[in-house]
Order: sequence, then structure tokens, then C-alpha cells
Amino acid sequence: MVAEIQHIPGHLIRRLNQISVAVFSDRTAEAGLELTPVQYAVLSTLAETDGLGQASLAGAVAYDKVTIGGVLDRMEQKGLITRRVSPRDRRARELSLTAEGEALLAEAKPVVAALQAEILAGLDTAERNTFLALLQKATEAGNALSRAPLKL
Repeated sequence: MVAEIQHIPGHLIRRLNQISVAVFSDRTAEAGLELTPVQYAVLSTLAETDGLGQASLAGAVAYDKVTIGGVLDRMEQKGLITRRVSPRDRRARELSLTAEGEALLAEAKPVVAALQAEILAGLDTAERNTFLALLQKATEAGNALSRAPLKL
């Protein structure tokens, strides 16, 4: 008998997130990379938009401002990012990738790309495309309900 909870979207989404994080952690560790999913999101975002402030970065990766601060502290200590005083607002800090951050991202990108299929291993290509389209639609529709909404 399958428990009712096994058919509730929130429970299934939580389980798929657990699977996603486990696969990400396992595959990056196998590749010798010390990287978390949120750190990968930070590296990817800063590679595309250099000089973001902490609040803008938090919005761009849909992470709360306080928690992202700790992530950034650890990344700065590892030499992956730098923070500099903004020339437009002396109270703000702008974030950039270091050469080490760029190198880690370059090494991680193919690993992360390859593990995506593993996360959705039970789906064929057409089903993956449909699932991703629906997932995007549901995520966008619920964005305002999040404690850390995506802000582009």
C-alpha cells in the first residue's frame, strides 16, 4: 500500500530536491570538486553578471539575503569571489569571480550538465521537456509565495 503522502506535490517536490542535491553532491565529489548547488548558482550568476551586490545576487539565485551572506563568506575565504566597495554606493559591495572561481566553474559546468539527465532518469526526452516546461510554469506562478523569490 502506498501512503497518501506519496501523491502530494509538495512531498514529491521535496523528494526530487533531495535526489537532485544527492546526485549533485556525489558527482561533483567524484570529480574532485568542492562545490555545493548554491555555490554553483553563485558562480554561474556572477560569470554572467559581474559586479552584482549581495541583495541582487540573492534575488538572482532565489536565496534569502542572510543565508547567502554566509555562503559568500565561505566562497571568499576559498578565494572564489571578491567583494569590493561599489563606486556608486560606498555602503554596498560588488561581487566578482576570481580566477580560481572562474576555473572551478569551467571545471564544474560539464559535470553539472551531465548530471541533469540522471536527476530525471525515469523520463524520456519528450517527458523531460514537458516536465521542465511545467516545472518552470509552476515555479514562476508561485514565485511570489516564496520566502526567497527569484528577482531578475
